[in-house]
Amino acid sequence: MNILRRYIAREVLGATFMVLVAFLGLFAFFDFVNELDSIGKDGYQIHHALVYVALILPGRVYELMPIAVLIGTLYALTTLARHSEITVMRASGLSTGHLMRLLGSIGLLFVVFTFVFGEYVAPPAEKAAQQWRLTATGSSVSSELESGLWVRDGKRFINVKTLTPERTMKGVRIYEFDDAKALSSISYAQDGEYDPGHGWTLTDISRTVFEADRTRIEHVPTLSWASDLTPEVLSVLMVAPERMSVTTLYAYLQHLEDNAQRADRYAIALWKKLAYPFAVLVMMALALPFAYSHDRMGGVSVKVFIGIMLGVGFHLLNGLFSNLGVINAWPAPVAALAPSLVFLLAAMVMLYWTERR
Repeated sequence: MNILRRYIAREVLGATFMVLVAFLGLFAFFDFVNELDSIGKDGYQIHHALVYVALILPGRVYELMPIAVLIGTLYALTTLARHSEITVMRASGLSTGHLMRLLGSIGLLFVVFTFVFGEYVAPPAEKAAQQWRLTATGSSVSSELESGLWVRDGKRFINVKTLTPERTMKGVRIYEFDDAKALSSISYAQDGEYDPGHGWTLTDISRTVFEADRTRIEHVPTLSWASDLTPEVLSVLMVAPERMSVTTLYAYLQHLEDNAQRADRYAIALWKKLAYPFAVLVMMALALPFAYSHDRMGGVSVKVFIGIMLGVGFHLLNGLFSNLGVINAWPAPVAALAPSLVFLLAAMVMLYWTERR
């Protein structure tokens, strides 16, 4: 059994690696083409685009891993079936359950690989890519609103006009409310720098204080501002939730919940990050029925095409359920796990149908 496991593992790993490399080359080309419109603007040159595309490749590895495993496993098993090796294995006493467990043990390697990439490689690479692009164009980080980004911190609402890649803030407005939810003061600071030991240091501050019968204006050169809003929390605005690490997502999710803000998108992203590596096991289960149907479903190329369509379908369904979960306020586990459960059910039905025939 160990010899058989090593043999099938070699075939599956080799095929998956080739598929992954091919997909990465294709997506890198598309990403570079997408950057062509920005080349020549604000000092952004071809070498900047090439570095940017290279830095976002780890994120592509994470996204494409289940699809690559599906197509690689399907190709490997179909090739074995075409050479009648699967038939010989079954005639020698290899049951469907044993083959599923064998593929599962191989799939655990992909699970660990996918989790490591998604947690420790892709997030810092994605953040570095965004910083590289912003630095190359001389831009700063801001939200989609023209007024900048908005964050709630307890009884305060903070508006930051720009957030630089060096994690300094410019054009900071702090709207503070009292217990009666009445606006008590508005502070405007030209700049803000973060000191890990003491919090933010704001400079050149103008503060408007609203009192019962009058308004008072203060001017302060510098002001220390203790807040839970660290650069790490603010930096999540530079990276899509789906590209963050589990620890970053959890920290920002806690911040949103502590401030009574909607966190549906981040909760769904957190559950997806936890469940996504195990999708490779679902993809391997989906590929198994094709190994038993080599005489009824055409050649290897047809099955690889079917695998590509299934992989694309899984990717689209994953994104669809995430968006529907945010729109309809579905429980995060439902929105995150539903696509994998649907494909797992499809795999079980196909395997049962193949076995019956």
